[in-house]
Amino acid sequence: MAKQHLAAIEYIRGISMLGVIGIHVGSQYLMNPASNAHLTALFEIATRFSVPIFFFISAFGIFYNMDLDKPFSYRRFLEKRSRAVVIPYLVWSLFYLLHDGWLYNVGFPAPLSLASLLFFGNAKYQLYFLVLLIWFYLLMPLWIPLVKRIDGKGLFLLFALQVAFDYFSSFNVPFNTMVYSMENSVLKSFLLYRLNYWVLHYVFIFIIGGYLAVHFKEFQSFMRDHQKIIYLFFAASLAGLLGYYYDLLAFRGYTQMDAINTAHQLCPLGIVYTLGASIFFFTFFTEQHYPQSLNRLFSLLGKHSYFAYLVHPFFIGYMMLALERHGVILTAQKALAFYLVTVILSLAAAAIVRSAGERFPLLNMLTIGVAAAKKK
Repeated sequence: MAKQHLAAIEYIRGISMLGVIGIHVGSQYLMNPASNAHLTALFEIATRFSVPIFFFISAFGIFYNMDLDKPFSYRRFLEKRSRAVVIPYLVWSLFYLLHDGWLYNVGFPAPLSLASLLFFGNAKYQLYFLVLLIWFYLLMPLWIPLVKRIDGKGLFLLFALQVAFDYFSSFNVPFNTMVYSMENSVLKSFLLYRLNYWVLHYVFIFIIGGYLAVHFKEFQSFMRDHQKIIYLFFAASLAGLLGYYYDLLAFRGYTQMDAINTAHQLCPLGIVYTLGASIFFFTFFTEQHYPQSLNRLFSLLGKHSYFAYLVHPFFIGYMMLALERHGVILTAQKALAFYLVTVILSLAAAAIVRSAGERFPLLNMLTIGVAAAKKK
């Protein structure tokens, strides 16, 4: 029996895509020496759930549709996920390498550099997420028994270990000093870009996504019976991360750039915020205590989120070049308009290519890993 369609997964994808674009627009806005700290907080702090929540819904979707009582076909799983992730990853990586090589007159990388760029997901700044996702898929035989056997105490322990590991990776001064001072360039790259492929940074959010999918009936009851607590926890976790950001600015003398590079999704409060946001958005879109007419917008965002996520740096790059050519600095108002235009252009491009892909199925397969529907 087919399980019910969960619109919440699709809607969360759309919200996450908006958040990721916010983070990358915020990076451009910070080039303004007089950037507004509150707008920076909106672009760079409130959106920090955006990348890890993708791992949450990815795991949820996998385990929700998986029958754990049946044998797991690793080969079939990898074939399916390769179409959805590996092919688009390679296509978009090559696109950006060719495009940026031409635009910035740096040429195409040499074979060894190309291999490094593809392994670490450095062909463009948003592509590392797909590398992490690929590693999660490759390690699927580890996650299945863990999700099947873990309980509440196990999740709490995993959360504590996640906080400890991420804190060490992000903030341990001797370790990071050692990495930056390494003379072995190969080993240095493997450690320097560890955030791009070490799934250990996001194991907790992935596992809890799978756990809630396996125990979905209990999760439904929890969402229905504890909405106020869920919403309060989300608000408190957001307030905590924002408070940390403002504390860094006001009392520790951090710049806005330093503050956002400290109050991020891997700091302890960031992990709590990711958890709060994941449960909140799933509850919000499941219970749907809002005008139902908004579902069309959420569905549109979700449908085109993958392509928009992959293409938005293209539009950010050209718009920034245009602004620089005319000597325009991103003020708060211009940054908000810049964000809106980036979202609109990215969604429009996604819709156009998706439509063209219905006539030329290979286009959708290459760009977003969607195969043509089989004719009945």
